[in-house]
Amino acid sequence: MIPYKNRFHGHGSLRYVYRNGLISKSRFITLKSVKDKKSISRIAVVVSKKILKSAVGRNRIRRRIYEIIRNIMPELNDFYDIALIVNSSEVRTIEQKELHKIILEQLKDNELL
Repeated sequence: MIPYKNRFHGHGSLRYVYRNGLISKSRFITLKSVKDKKSISRIAVVVSKKILKSAVGRNRIRRRIYEIIRNIMPELNDFYDIALIVNSSEVRTIEQKELHKIILEQLKDNELL
């Protein structure tokens, strides 16, 4: 899990990322990012009930993605607000290496790495 200071707090800042963020889409995940004026990067992983009804499954997806992001965060070019929106329930069963590769590609598409 990433540290508390690197997670979003409140819906206002997340709404700002949704409206103004650069978008990178894949079959499994949509990434939206905005350059942050603060001295920290913040990450949010959003898994809708539309994607997976089970809270246990949604939390499992979040934990898998947060673990990947935790390892990648030191490599970020600058400070960003990033929202990762899960588009498919297949993320729950996909291999961790494949998921890592997908997230890395999206970060590179948005020039965050």
